Amino acid sequence: MIIGLPKEIKDNESRVGLTPAGVKTLSDFGHTVLVEKNAGEGSGIHDDEYQAANGQTVDAADEIWQRAEMVVKVKEPVGPEYERMRPGQILFTYLHLAPDLQLTQVMLERKVTGVAYETITNAEGHLPLLTPMSEVAGRMAVQIGAHYLQKPEGGRGVLMGGVPGVLPAKVVIIGGGVVGINSIKMAVGLGANVTVLDKNLDRLRYLDDIFGPSIKTLVSNPYTVQDSVANADLAIGAVLIPGASAPRLITREMLKTMHKGAVIVDVAVDQGGCIETTRPTTHSNPTFYVDDVLHYCVANMPGAVPRTSTFALTNATLPFALKLANKGFKNAITSDLHLKNGVNTYNGSITYQGVADSQDLRYTPIDELI
Repeated sequence: MIIGLPKEIKDNESRVGLTPAGVKTLSDFGHTVLVEKNAGEGSGIHDDEYQAANGQTVDAADEIWQRAEMVVKVKEPVGPEYERMRPGQILFTYLHLAPDLQLTQVMLERKVTGVAYETITNAEGHLPLLTPMSEVAGRMAVQIGAHYLQKPEGGRGVLMGGVPGVLPAKVVIIGGGVVGINSIKMAVGLGANVTVLDKNLDRLRYLDDIFGPSIKTLVSNPYTVQDSVANADLAIGAVLIPGASAPRLITREMLKTMHKGAVIVDVAVDQGGCIETTRPTTHSNPTFYVDDVLHYCVANMPGAVPRTSTFALTNATLPFALKLANKGFKNAITSDLHLKNGVNTYNGSITYQGVADSQDLRYTPIDELI
């Protein structure tokens, strides 16, 4: 199979879809890997490293997309990449289609086979390709929140851990999954006053066993969310419904109960956000205010730490990329139910229920199409 590795062009996205080790592994199995010139520079990976791994350096993105049977990326296509997608081409990347009607329509019109990292499952029902970036984003959320709580950065001037005689920051984390638990680790480590909300009682019991009295746990419902957010210094949105739009749990009305200069970090922005006032931002223009509350809603947070993120991501994605390349699309998904769960679009149809439901479009099971 000819596999393409283009340079990411989303705003300040410096990750890349494969490391040299990944390219070498695919090459060892007889596949051709085309690497766009300087694709890995943002992650500290140079062209000569890809060449040493038997990757073929290509000058132009157009050639990558024209020749590749499977394109391996990090983020969803943007701008000029829309026109580069070809019928039958496998696009293996984070897609986050549920809140993105335009991209969905383009992929349907161009009959692209979209295999989304974020909906591939494992035997435990977890999302193994989403996990490494959720770990990164969860840890970053607290670092970012601490940064923007500083007065020169637009916050109310609160130190996360306080000091003797002064209370620490009040941090509210909505969602106790992978993003949530990594946010908890960082916030507890900084000495903050941490409250975590989740609908799953078993998850709350687990978090209580792990963190004990360092955190407070609450069952999530409109009342507890509103009560917890009141007077919060930092609220972190960490909610995920696989492949579907995130529910809006913090309303604009609730912002009025937060401190002036408080900070919201909505990690769920990729799926539309779990705060009513969320709108996607970029690393070059990351924040905005609503009702004196600073919002950070960057849709590719892990792109700020690309070297860590690229290596963590390839560790998870490579086995699936290898299966698609070695077996071909149809045989790969037929032999692996978990990989099949990653197929969001195929031959002009939406093949993932959550995406179809979020956009009120027709859902067609992939089994009916292959």
